[in-house]
Amino acid sequence: MTTSEDRLSRFQDHLTLVLEQEPEIFEFDSTLPGLPGVVCLVYREVPEPGMITGVTFGLSEVSRPEWLHARPELLIAVDSADIAWALAAAEAVNHLRGKRAFSYGEVIDFHQHVSEESAMSAFFVFAPAILERTSYAGIDVGGEQPIDIAGLYPIYDSERAIIGQLGLETFWNHPDFDLYDVQRRVVQLGNDGN
Repeated sequence: MTTSEDRLSRFQDHLTLVLEQEPEIFEFDSTLPGLPGVVCLVYREVPEPGMITGVTFGLSEVSRPEWLHARPELLIAVDSADIAWALAAAEAVNHLRGKRAFSYGEVIDFHQHVSEESAMSAFFVFAPAILERTSYAGIDVGGEQPIDIAGLYPIYDSERAIIGQLGLETFWNHPDFDLYDVQRRVVQLGNDGN
């Protein structure tokens, strides 16, 4: 039987091959008794100069009935050098694992501004835009189920309701939505004729 450390090591090895960089590692003590802590793997200048990418490990250490074929971990990539974006993903996992499924389309309220550079305070979950499907789905880490990496995208608080009204696909294709820009305009109803 593999341990959490074994699974993390295999997951990190996979990401090193895909992202072509060793990460900085940040550890969070678990908020759930009996579970290992959450780890945030941070990649600077990935996928482009000036960007930061964070990947969690620890969400997949719990189980949910919705996770039939794989367990998720989260990836956030933004046009910023502020590590707060990556660490926020790990904080969300640490506080919500076991309580939320982190399924595509799910909106997560962070309850505060993620970074001083932006008023964004929530996220939604969808496919990770910086990875090919073969790099983010079915990652064998030796556990009960493989890992699928899901993308985490920051949004403004008011956009939580907009996503509910427009639907995720329409929101994603809105001209004011830029998945990497943490200082973009707020998506509002009527800005695109809807």
